[in-house]
Amino acid sequence: MKKTHDCGSLKAANVGETVRLSGWIQSRRDHGGVIFVDLRDRTGIAQVVFDSERNKEIFHLAEALRSEYVLSVEGEVKPRSEETVNPKIPTGEVEVFAQELTILNPSRTPPIYVEDDLDVDENLRLKYRYIDLRRPEMQHKLFMRHKIIKKIRDFLDTRGFWEVETPVLTRSTPEGARDYLVPSRIKAGSFYALPQSPQLFKQLLMVAGTEKYFQIARCFRDEDLRADRQPEFTQLDMEMSFVETRDILTLIESLVQYIYQEVLGIELEIPFPRMPYREAMERYGSDKPDLRFGLEIQDVSDLVSDCQFKVFTGALAKGGVVKGINARGAAFSRKDVDDLTEFSIQLGAKGLAWFMVGPEGLKSPLLKFFTEERLGQLSSQMEAEAGDVLFFVADAREKAEEILGHLRNHLARKMNLIKENENRLLWIIDFPLLSYDSEEKRYVANHHPFTSPREEDINLLESEPLKTRAQAYDLVLNGMEVGGGSIRIHRRELQEKMFELLGFSPQEAHEQFGFLLQAFEYGTPPHGGIALGLDRLIMLMLGARSIREVIPFPKTAGGSCLLTDAPAPVALKQLEELFIRLELPEEEEEI
Repeated sequence: MKKTHDCGSLKAANVGETVRLSGWIQSRRDHGGVIFVDLRDRTGIAQVVFDSERNKEIFHLAEALRSEYVLSVEGEVKPRSEETVNPKIPTGEVEVFAQELTILNPSRTPPIYVEDDLDVDENLRLKYRYIDLRRPEMQHKLFMRHKIIKKIRDFLDTRGFWEVETPVLTRSTPEGARDYLVPSRIKAGSFYALPQSPQLFKQLLMVAGTEKYFQIARCFRDEDLRADRQPEFTQLDMEMSFVETRDILTLIESLVQYIYQEVLGIELEIPFPRMPYREAMERYGSDKPDLRFGLEIQDVSDLVSDCQFKVFTGALAKGGVVKGINARGAAFSRKDVDDLTEFSIQLGAKGLAWFMVGPEGLKSPLLKFFTEERLGQLSSQMEAEAGDVLFFVADAREKAEEILGHLRNHLARKMNLIKENENRLLWIIDFPLLSYDSEEKRYVANHHPFTSPREEDINLLESEPLKTRAQAYDLVLNGMEVGGGSIRIHRRELQEKMFELLGFSPQEAHEQFGFLLQAFEYGTPPHGGIALGLDRLIMLMLGARSIREVIPFPKTAGGSCLLTDAPAPVALKQLEELFIRLELPEEEEEI
């Protein structure tokens, strides 16, 4: 063995033992006749001493050591003198006096320092990710990711779940985002697709009688990326038979409570609040509201319906609303207000009406459009006090709520209202089943085509489809969606009706989903499930800045792997074997 102990495991109890350590050199200090090396492995650091008086041969070999060399060292554990004890590290009471030294591999000077709180361009970190991952904080994140996933497996095993793998090469089906396609060499002109989720297969597992399935699943979506998205990601995928919504919500609450307690030592209170989608939009302007601060949205449409301000009355005449937020105690300057107005306009607002609240009352260019009585009622409803600033948006309901939702989050950051150490979870329920795409002139599923409508709303599919509520639910943590699922359709006739509403002809439905529809004819149980985005959940649990911090080898926002230079061209012979000919767009000439 090249090591008998981990570097971070040495304690005072090991004094007198002969140990062999292996790891990387964190730092080297030459004190003239004595060289100190901090040897690092994934568990921590141990100080190794090379003393010229004890062993000149090893001392001279140690003179050539540099940072990130890989060593194997054998020596005796001795107590440090009282004045050299290092209380900042767990091994700070002892050191190892080297008796043998083997340089397992030298190292060039690394392009980034192997230390925490690194201030370096992220692209450089991603290019040299194998060095970046050596840093203790990144090692900790990898370990915590492992621990969280292990606790999930332990919990679900005790609840009777089976871990079942589903195919990675499957059929392309329209589920929202674009599929990553894999050409078939055997069947020319045909393609596999990488799964956006195991959705159809986990439903088929319910048909197969599995009853309780889960998988730590890799998923793929070919879409434009954002800070919290990756082209490939990991989710906890689950499906259960003979359940209702409350069964799934209760199970996930217990699971999340368990991993928080086991991994972080944090006790979460369950059950999590349940909030209907419509209420979330009305109060917070978002279907993933952050509950760590207030700034709730107020509807003042009735109070301003008879004012003289045409922006308000014009919006109301078109069936819109006037809604506002009270930035309590903000005491903004006029420049702050102008900046917030510009922010709102960039979101699509026509403008941002405002009232500053002083000791004397309201101040605003809009005062002349309101009676004293109406201003008093407005102040009362908004619970205005000196130092507050009231902001209002007039527009169509959905647009006004969306703008104020973004403004609410922006104000919270600007006013330092977000309580970073809190974990506020809630369920959003009663989503609309469908929405209408005015450009394509058709209905689209808000979750996916396999989500079941609420039983009492099924009749609305014929008469008022947009009023149909889904048996769907999202889990929200601190303003981010970390999971979502639904009770599924399990009867063929209802699934065919859903495909028809979404614009599928019977032939298209058969071509795309015939295997699922056929399975529904062979005794399909009622079933439902959920998927938790593990990358995002782990990011939030560990307080990381982005999901790239908790993924070992992430892609950039442009979908590139800087480590391997993927995606990359392939040899012409490979394309010929797949019967593929490239027709690339012509590059535009520079002017």
